[in-house]
Amino acid sequence: MADALRNDEIIRTVSSLPPGELAAFLAVCEHGGFRAASRMLGQTPSAVSHAVAGLERRLKVKLFHRSTRNVSLTDPGRRLAERLMPALGEIGLAVEELHEQATSLSALVRINCEANAAEQVLMPLLTRFMKLQPTMRFEIRSEGRLVDIAEGGYDCGIRAGELVPDEMVAIAIGPDQQHIVVASPAYLDEAPAIKTPSDLSLHQCVQLRMAGGSIYRWEFRRRGEDVVITTPGNLVVDQSRLLLAAALDGIGLAYVTRWMAADALVDGKLRQVLEEWTPPYPGLCLYYPRHRHLGSGMRSFVDFLRAEGSSRPAL
Repeated sequence: MADALRNDEIIRTVSSLPPGELAAFLAVCEHGGFRAASRMLGQTPSAVSHAVAGLERRLKVKLFHRSTRNVSLTDPGRRLAERLMPALGEIGLAVEELHEQATSLSALVRINCEANAAEQVLMPLLTRFMKLQPTMRFEIRSEGRLVDIAEGGYDCGIRAGELVPDEMVAIAIGPDQQHIVVASPAYLDEAPAIKTPSDLSLHQCVQLRMAGGSIYRWEFRRRGEDVVITTPGNLVVDQSRLLLAAALDGIGLAYVTRWMAADALVDGKLRQVLEEWTPPYPGLCLYYPRHRHLGSGMRSFVDFLRAEGSSRPAL
């Protein structure tokens, strides 16, 4: 406690001294004269002399012997310099350490991301980047709900571009996305024909409950016409992978990303319906607060993503 009080007193004392006066005193000590000190500080010799005189008045002690040919420290001046110089060295070391930390690529970057987006888009990018910058550290939190990344302590988030708040900087990553309607051949062979979204009312549609509690509605678009359908179904799940599993097992129709269903479509385990009604749409974005200062690690990752985006061929 005594040390803390003494430190507080020292801080108050030093803070009451104009920094220009201390800087002038130390520069004269270091360079042996007012003219040399003025060149180092980028000031006139007169300004340096006035600054030192102001410090002497505040401290009520003479710090230098002055003559037309020579400047030397008084005993009080020498004692002050002997105490300040080591402290100045420590300050310099502290600033250097902070600079090294700021410029090193070893900081932790925390990312909030929906699970499928993390698997499909983020991880391939992240692994390539980490091979280039092996000292970088990342932590990914996968969850369905859209969170306030600043309040949650995240450096950035990844979501569909339409969900990114306006006050965020958004960087497009990965390809365009596409939600499609799929089902197993066994289900489709026994079910009514599906030609328009309204035909879904005659079918079993596997439902997805969102993190906020609502049931996800299926969205369609054709020739400028937008249709949003609340679909019927006896099975509700809370993970997209479970939608796919249910469709593969013949339970009914599922509304999933083409990326998720790609292998099953190639293998013939699933078939797509309503193809004309499910066009691609803009993909995912990494986003972060517009006015947040970016550390060197995050900045390096952002630059990497921008470069990746500029080199990605258009679909």
